[in-house]
Amino acid sequence: MRKYSVILLVILSILLAGCAQQEAHAEQVIVVSKTTLTQKSQNLTNIDPEINQSTPTFEPTSTLRPSSTALASPTPIPSFTTVPSATPIPDSVYLKGVTSFRQSYPISCESRTAVDWADFFGVQIYESDFQFGLPLSDNPDKGFVGDVHDPWGQVPPYSYGVHAAPVATLLKEEYGLSARAAKNFSLENLKKEIASGQPVIAWVIGNMVGGIPSEFIDKEGNKVVVAAYEHTVIVTGYGKDHIRYLNNGNFFQVPVDTFLNSWGVLGNMVIYHKDPGDRY
Repeated sequence: MRKYSVILLVILSILLAGCAQQEAHAEQVIVVSKTTLTQKSQNLTNIDPEINQSTPTFEPTSTLRPSSTALASPTPIPSFTTVPSATPIPDSVYLKGVTSFRQSYPISCESRTAVDWADFFGVQIYESDFQFGLPLSDNPDKGFVGDVHDPWGQVPPYSYGVHAAPVATLLKEEYGLSARAAKNFSLENLKKEIASGQPVIAWVIGNMVGGIPSEFIDKEGNKVVVAAYEHTVIVTGYGKDHIRYLNNGNFFQVPVDTFLNSWGVLGNMVIYHKDPGDRY
């Protein structure tokens, strides 16, 4: 009996040892399983924010900006069509075929614009021939004031330049052009000239800046309005809110108010091509 009891105790010990090993293995498996789930959970947590950050956010179409290339592309100039005087003035006209070159002397702008204007009407003149064909005077309404080689920006009695009348007279009498000088020329008349296919020489200040007119009395006691940095340009076109012109070989475009401000300093002075039917 005692022998059998010993055997039963041995068998019971073996069984208890096996159960303990299985429990230890089960605990190990559970621990590994939890560790694996924890790692997966951590990985998912790390991935989610990256997915959210990479999700593109689209701006509304109203915030889109045009490309710089498109902005830089020039607006096509409409073809010029001659408009009869009885027809209303078009909203915009841009003349083709008007060319311009840089003036050869510091204060020969009037001669340069005169020969460029004449060239448009088919008459070719050398700038130097025109310049030295102008009469000399201390009054710019009568002739060229000063030395053409002197600095620009002075007023009489210093070297200054010349106003419209002597330039128009030389164009007409020496070169046969229907040139007419005028002061107090209106913007409407200016547009009529451009719309009829004829560029206009305009007296302004600098490259279309403002200025202060002053009164000068010549040697004979005649009064004339002058201004520092007197200059001439060729008006070649206009739109609803701007004026286009040539200055020393380059095209410029300024708001109408800017043009009027500069043009008005010397009294809206111009040279235009006078046809027999002109009423102004």
